[in-house]
Amino acid sequence: MDEILIECSPGVSGDMLLGAFYDLGVPKNVIEKPLCDLGLENLYCLKFKESNSCSIRGIKVDIEKFDQITKRNWKSIKQLISVGNLENKLKTIIYKVFESLAIAEGKVHGINPEDVHFHEIGAIDSLVDIIGVCAAINYLNPKKVYCNQPNLGKGFVQTEHGKLSIPSPAVIELLSKKNIQVASSFDSIEGELSTPTGIALIVNLVDSYHYPKKFSIESYGVGIGTLKFPFPNLVRISEVNSYNHNSGDQKVNPKCEEISVQEAWIDDQTPEDVANFVQKLRDKGAYDVSYRAINMKKDRIGYSIQVILPLEKKEYFRELWFNHSSTIGIRERNQSRWILLRRIGECSTSFGKIKVKQTLRPDGSFSFKAENDEILRLSLKHNKNTEEIRNIVNESISNFKPIENWK
Repeated sequence: MDEILIECSPGVSGDMLLGAFYDLGVPKNVIEKPLCDLGLENLYCLKFKESNSCSIRGIKVDIEKFDQITKRNWKSIKQLISVGNLENKLKTIIYKVFESLAIAEGKVHGINPEDVHFHEIGAIDSLVDIIGVCAAINYLNPKKVYCNQPNLGKGFVQTEHGKLSIPSPAVIELLSKKNIQVASSFDSIEGELSTPTGIALIVNLVDSYHYPKKFSIESYGVGIGTLKFPFPNLVRISEVNSYNHNSGDQKVNPKCEEISVQEAWIDDQTPEDVANFVQKLRDKGAYDVSYRAINMKKDRIGYSIQVILPLEKKEYFRELWFNHSSTIGIRERNQSRWILLRRIGECSTSFGKIKVKQTLRPDGSFSFKAENDEILRLSLKHNKNTEEIRNIVNESISNFKPIENWK
């Protein structure tokens, strides 16, 4: 599938998104398979029903709950995800959504995310909504997901923590963490138009909050919400093909994502072993690894090693530290990073095809950079200096062809 466009001007919730994806054509067995793989199949009954809101048809999600547990902690959900028989990509998507909710709730209540207890979000119907929507996105595998600015509503909502103002503190934290703009609630009606589940899903699954200027709609699905309003309470999800990606006049926001940073100082390991360990960290999926010599206690020369990695791999990398290095402790923190979209492609040159990285800048323009390994290879093969090779590559940028999706 090329791209997905989510329209949630009236607001957004997990069940509305799930209904829209089903109406778009995602099979029910695709939605339920990861729930079965996680051992949740006997805790609910999921039904998709034809419905309407203000005479607009769509699909309403109905979940009958057999599970009496109304709240789960982040630790138990994380364990459920980690041991579940899910494909890695889907596992990562689901983990990101729940992790962001845990971090937001922890910040709001002033506790460690590991100690967060989910209330409404921990109930089985919310688990079905979140996991089902993640499964739908994974199944469709769009190149890009667009979304407009959601409306949050105003007033108060009753929760396990008592009556909270709208938007709820968790919703505010999720939105502020990703710097996402929302529609003003000044003229909004009373009621919770966007739920924490719905916001957590779009915060983690959406690539851009600016619609493409030109696009064609191939198909669409509509998800109907539970609450009744004087306007259609629905989410519409469309499969679209956008045009003029390279026009340079479309603003593109950098992508914000949560990462983990782990670090240790080591002064009792040989340089050879340190180099081997750093390479192992890279091989096992670290985003980046850096290390440098430092002066430690008793004037011993040691190494400061820092690794940047995906949040879902924190526990695995802790094991790498303790099993493959001499350290007896590590420092760890979660933080945000802003990145520009990039992809690898090929350019045809007089030397043949070489790999080039293409980056999408915030103003919609592109920048290109040949992979350094390719430059060195051609330099040695043709006995030319690297600057000359780069100039030849730059002259061939016009015939760039991508070989992977934006990421």
